[in-house]
Amino acid sequence: MSDSLGSGPVPRPQTTLRQQLAELRGPAAAPHPLDARALAALAANPGCRRRALLDGAGVDKAALASALGSPSGFGQSQFAFMRGNAFEAKVKADGGLELMRLLGVAKPDGVRVPDLAAAGPQGRAARTALELREATAAGAWSLLDHPMLALDVAGSPAYLEPDAVVVAPDGRWTVVEIKSFPMIDGSADAAKVGAAARQAAVYVLALERVAAVTGGASVGHSVLLVCPKDFSNQPTGSVVDVRKQLSVTRRQLARLTRIEDIAAGLPEGVSFDVEACSPERLAASVEAVPHAYAPECLSACELAFHCRGRAREAGAVEALGRSVRGELGGLTTVGAVLAAARGESGDPDDPAVAALRRAAELRAESLEAVGACR
Repeated sequence: MSDSLGSGPVPRPQTTLRQQLAELRGPAAAPHPLDARALAALAANPGCRRRALLDGAGVDKAALASALGSPSGFGQSQFAFMRGNAFEAKVKADGGLELMRLLGVAKPDGVRVPDLAAAGPQGRAARTALELREATAAGAWSLLDHPMLALDVAGSPAYLEPDAVVVAPDGRWTVVEIKSFPMIDGSADAAKVGAAARQAAVYVLALERVAAVTGGASVGHSVLLVCPKDFSNQPTGSVVDVRKQLSVTRRQLARLTRIEDIAAGLPEGVSFDVEACSPERLAASVEAVPHAYAPECLSACELAFHCRGRAREAGAVEALGRSVRGELGGLTTVGAVLAAARGESGDPDDPAVAALRRAAELRAESLEAVGACR
């Protein structure tokens, strides 16, 4: 098959969405799971159709970025991963005694810890929903270790696995997030806490969907964040209100274009199969899907370096940040901005153009004044 792509969308009425996404990913490639961290990043940039499609198809974006020649250092180191697992095991040891203590449970020895094992993510999600319903009906403390939750995202199911969910005797469900970054003197790094809150908000949203079906339960909008205390390995907890993050996540996920709509507009020949496609075809396939790059993507997406390079090549003002892009209005390239500042183009009545020309005048006056002082 040629590396070039067709010029227009090709309808595939005989192919289901799942089959089409599998074809895009590659028949031999296992789907890359869409976790809460990825969903939080997707919700923060709902206008990026490229990420929505790749995540919906389960494409391994790290492998794709490497094949494109723009590998990303995004992700957790092996050492940090092992340290996080060791700390989580300590928090959940002895049936979650330490975790329940952080929740203020006086006698944690009577806590139910149901078995959530089942075949596949769908089976685990169904088993989790069943155990949540039974735990709520039991009217006792229950600890669900790594439950599986399902959430519909742009018409495609996503399976999410929080660290833990605690069911209280009054039927309230609380998400528990266990992180390995330290909490020093009762506070932790604000950026890391914010990222954890956005991730937890995705779990809360998924739990609300289960509670709506189960009935008789309420989902807490405050989550328990568990971190190492000071410079030790002793767990400590902090209650984090995620109502703001939950509202933003719910609104942004609702804005996502449905995956089938994006897939229906793809030209013939698009494929993200890193094993079968040449770098040239992969690059053409990626460029066939619109993106919405912003500098924030560098800390949240494996394809950020590739998208940044393309944005810089095109002189797109998005590479300078969303706030700059918003201030410039209809001026979408750096060249257009500079031409407007020099008075070579642009509507003088446009506030952005007028501000740019005034800034250029002030700069020229400043440089003239500096030259006169010399």
